[in-house]
Amino acid sequence: MNASGKDIATPTRTREVLEKYGFSFKKSLGQNFLIDTNILHNIVDAAHLDKSRAVIEIGPGIGALTEQLCRAAGRVIAIEIDQRLLPILGDTLAPYDNVEVVHGDVLELDLAALFRDKLKGYEKVSVVANLPYYVTTPILMKLLEERLPLENIVVMIQKEVAERIAAKPGTKDYGSLSVAAQFYAETEVAMVVPASVFIPRPNVDSAVIRLKIRDVPPVEVEEEGLFFRVVRACFAQRRKTLLNNLMSGLFDKTRKEEVIQMLADLGIEPSRRGETLSIEEFAQLANEAVRRQLLTK
Repeated sequence: MNASGKDIATPTRTREVLEKYGFSFKKSLGQNFLIDTNILHNIVDAAHLDKSRAVIEIGPGIGALTEQLCRAAGRVIAIEIDQRLLPILGDTLAPYDNVEVVHGDVLELDLAALFRDKLKGYEKVSVVANLPYYVTTPILMKLLEERLPLENIVVMIQKEVAERIAAKPGTKDYGSLSVAAQFYAETEVAMVVPASVFIPRPNVDSAVIRLKIRDVPPVEVEEEGLFFRVVRACFAQRRKTLLNNLMSGLFDKTRKEEVIQMLADLGIEPSRRGETLSIEEFAQLANEAVRRQLLTK
């Protein structure tokens, strides 16, 4: 419990804090504060924390999840973009000596430097957060692509995006985001969260997704950047065949017969759709395109 004797994440306590500081929500920052402690406990449990582990939280709000993280982990770094929340967090998190609030935009921060400067001595670090919907994908891709020394990413995001991240080949939700996330991590939807447990109430349901960071990707790729170019091209227009997407977005149109031959050699039907390809098939396709020098610059 904090100094008031009550968890922050209750409707009464949240309203008390908001009224005390005259805080008004900024729609542009996607601010929705959780008011259900059971869900917060489930989020923390999904990250498998203990006092030997550290946490980075993105968008702590008034500190409802932050205080639960402080109780579970050895150290917490909370990154908050909204300057108006800094004095509130100074108040609500006062009982905890293992937390530091960093004012900044996570998309612009040097996260490798943050690890070096603020998380020395912690080998196991997770990101745990209730992410604003409007920047979910850029934040997740930054965390994954920068190859930060992370153990888990456990985030509450829009349910639809969580389903896309965890989707399997051949399903309507499977796309380039699924392939990218699963290249870097094992993905699992941990729980679905109704809109009713937030202030203000969002228009859609949320879900908690857990990404367990892989030590090595599940496939070997010759050039990572080109692998993702191939994946994006294959999903560019979902109704188009694989061959048509590849020819319109990636390969030199004069080399169509070579592309058809490459697909035949790989045992991939040109008439298939991108969403039917497994991550292994995308890797084979990208690697072979590199070897045959078919990719346009």
